[in-house]
Amino acid sequence: KEQIINLRELNQQITKEAKNLTDALRVDNKLQGSWGEIQLENILQSAGLKREIHYFKERNVKNEFNENQRPDYIVKLPDDKNVVIDSKVSLLAYANYLATEDEQEQLAFLSQHVASIQNHIKNLSGKNYQNLHSISQPDYVLMFLANEAALIAALQTNDGLYEMALSRNIVIVTSTTLMATLKTISYIWKHDLQNKNALEIARQAGTLYDKFVAFSEDLSRVGSQLQTTQNSYQEAMRKLLEGRDNLIRKTERLKELGAKTSKALDQKLIDQSGLDS
Repeated sequence: KEQIINLRELNQQITKEAKNLTDALRVDNKLQGSWGEIQLENILQSAGLKREIHYFKERNVKNEFNENQRPDYIVKLPDDKNVVIDSKVSLLAYANYLATEDEQEQLAFLSQHVASIQNHIKNLSGKNYQNLHSISQPDYVLMFLANEAALIAALQTNDGLYEMALSRNIVIVTSTTLMATLKTISYIWKHDLQNKNALEIARQAGTLYDKFVAFSEDLSRVGSQLQTTQNSYQEAMRKLLEGRDNLIRKTERLKELGAKTSKALDQKLIDQSGLDS
């Protein structure tokens, strides 16, 4: 019984919070905008893009008149190209449309909803983001509408919204279509990274090959020097040990003649010199 009571209270709290959120979104345009930007950023991150690396929020850029502009999001592409995405939320009239069952009111609210989206298109077109000179980008911007159902309802009322936006170099996108676009951009980044890695591997392989060649040349010189040393050693040993008048024999004879010494030659060397034969 206690658990059921707790569950009922929790359900009431969730219902109240959902209603508060709905009411706030209806009347607070700033909150609507923030909600839309949160949805947009979630999609960016879900697509595998990283903030401050692949995309930037409200980055200051200059237009052709050197005036400051702050698009909601700038998404980077390889080769210093960019795509501008601006989030627009149109919920008030749509929420009123859903809340009424009167057909005449529904038609009126749908008309207001379409007009709201048209105003968003006009306002975004007026910002002229597609002509920002400080970034390289296509000649269009993406206008993100977070509520896909709201867009579908507007298009059923006025199917010319897409054409109206395109005529102003604006492409309307929703969560579904934007995710597909951003996934493609994410794949391009991965492919670009793989290509750069391949180039780096090739560069390092070339460096390694050059170092290996230099090492093999050094090793060959060491071998030649060792061979020269070996030849010199053998020649010195021949002088020391070979022939009837070798150095061992001459030196030992000096000792036999009475030269005062404190040390003696190694008996093995004496034997090799054939001194006793």
